[in-house]
Amino acid sequence: MVAGERLWQRLMELGEIGKQPGGGITRLSFTAEERRAKDLVASYMREAGLSVYEDAAGNLIGRKKGTNSEAPVVLVGSHLDSVYNGGRFDGPLGVLAGVEVVQTMNEQGIVTHHPIEVVAFTDEEGARFRFGMIGSRAMAGTLPPKVLHYRDAEGISLAEAMKQAGLDPDRLPQAARKPGTVKAYVELHIEQGRVLEETGLPVGIVTGIAGLVWVKFTIEGKAEHAGATPMALRRDPMAAAAQIIAVIEEEARRTGTTVGTVGQLYVFPGGINIIPERVEFVLDLRDLNAEVRDQVWKVIATRAEKIATERNVRLTMELLQDMPPVLCSDEVKRAAEAACKKLGCSPFWLPSGAAHDGVQLASICPIGMIFVRSQDGVSHSPSEWSTKDDCAAGTAVLYHTVRQLAQAE
Repeated sequence: MVAGERLWQRLMELGEIGKQPGGGITRLSFTAEERRAKDLVASYMREAGLSVYEDAAGNLIGRKKGTNSEAPVVLVGSHLDSVYNGGRFDGPLGVLAGVEVVQTMNEQGIVTHHPIEVVAFTDEEGARFRFGMIGSRAMAGTLPPKVLHYRDAEGISLAEAMKQAGLDPDRLPQAARKPGTVKAYVELHIEQGRVLEETGLPVGIVTGIAGLVWVKFTIEGKAEHAGATPMALRRDPMAAAAQIIAVIEEEARRTGTTVGTVGQLYVFPGGINIIPERVEFVLDLRDLNAEVRDQVWKVIATRAEKIATERNVRLTMELLQDMPPVLCSDEVKRAAEAACKKLGCSPFWLPSGAAHDGVQLASICPIGMIFVRSQDGVSHSPSEWSTKDDCAAGTAVLYHTVRQLAQAE
């Protein structure tokens, strides 16, 4: 069976890369920290007996041969990049569990009909360029060229960052896989919620992934002295932003299923005694039902425009990404269910409110996910935690799931 201790040691070692003074982890795409993480995981892949390469998007891939080299590949993995000051499990668990799965197979002399590839996708989180799932979009052939011009907080474009990392942006289309070349994609991930913890179960099988929209709001007013400008004469974009954010919360709560979040806020020029000239923030809006989500977004946009008019500020709303909900494949779910039963644990089904790389890959192959219990439901935080036993349990389910999918048809 899978070596839980080896998996745990690798998780802890990888978690030292990009570690911040407060214990959180920051590993943004195309940075020195990400490069170190990739190099370490590549060494694990080689120890596992995989052939290792990086594609044109910088996706790190380790390949285990199958008896039929022309058969569609079974893909398993996740990502290594993080949000700012995040945790050590979100992403890395799925990659390292994939390595552990194939290493265990190789140690046991198990040969499969289908090749198996473990992938660490480039920039799933979108923390640096405010546009996520770059590597999986590239693999699916759906990465829009315009994102190469997106810039980070320091003004560096995605294209420039790729070049600094030794990649050629013009070669990005070469990362695309054709439909039919991937049999299935399976990802092990921490739940990032409290459902499994509340039910007392270490592992769950995902039924589908909620759809999300990211919208960048830019509100422009007039920078003036905070003490010398009467309230009635102000064109304050910060006050308008606060009002719009309150609307977002109100409309998201109204449905009972939608979630709306503003996690980034930029204020210019940012002086204590200056009415801001410009405010920018990004809305993250999600629901398992695309129609419900889109209706909520329509209402938010309408009310935001009304607020901007009333406050005499200029509002622009730019759609950064729009991902529809994706249902997990029956084939992958059945394989995961059989794995749970084989291991003596009760299959438990739940949706994913968080987006994952599988959303992008669903256009070229069936996808599925397995969740591991999260302590207190915390994620994207230094307090993010899943126990050694739960990580091992999830990896064991992944092992049997991948093994079944990779056998001869």
